[in-house]
Amino acid sequence: MSGAVSATGAGAGLVAGLVAGLVAGLGDRFEETSGTSGIVRAMAEIDAQVRSLPSGVHAGLSASVALTVTEPDTAVNLRSGDVPVLGTPRLVALCEEASCRTLDGRLDPDFTSVASRLQFDHLVAVGVGSTVTAEATLEKVEGRRLSFTISVALDADDRAGLIAAGRLTRVVVHRPTFLAKARCSEPVANPPVDAGGGPADAGGDAGS
Repeated sequence: MSGAVSATGAGAGLVAGLVAGLVAGLGDRFEETSGTSGIVRAMAEIDAQVRSLPSGVHAGLSASVALTVTEPDTAVNLRSGDVPVLGTPRLVALCEEASCRTLDGRLDPDFTSVASRLQFDHLVAVGVGSTVTAEATLEKVEGRRLSFTISVALDADDRAGLIAAGRLTRVVVHRPTFLAKARCSEPVANPPVDAGGGPADAGGDAGS
């Protein structure tokens, strides 16, 4: 067949490996150049420092965080909806907290992790007074990228069941460098002061 290529056995493995490498390379290149991936790009200069994470950071680590839902946790209070049920942003924050706890005491003081990618499904509405538990499990370590599976369930004493699930990627960064490169607004200069001690008026009537 003209134009057809078939790969079997060792050849297929080689092709698959080349394709996987190409995709991974494109992903890295995108993260280095995309305007929406400033976290990875800003940390490029210190890649060598975090290329090898401490041995304590490995797949299989997990942690959980419990929450009893109150009014401040609701969608209407968080402005993410207009119903008094547990808001999606609060669920996401709970999962992030669980992922952070898996790394407690496992990174050098000058390093931390920041969230860079989230896939999340909110499956069931939960009312005020219910207790939920978020769990994060470190599934994969790729350089300084940490991939977690996350889930939230109602406590057994309440009504056991999965209410949310997804995946979260965190990136290990050098804390001082990350903070130094964080985007912020230009500082607002103090307005000029007139001889009377008040802000100078560039025009306008003093009595207006």
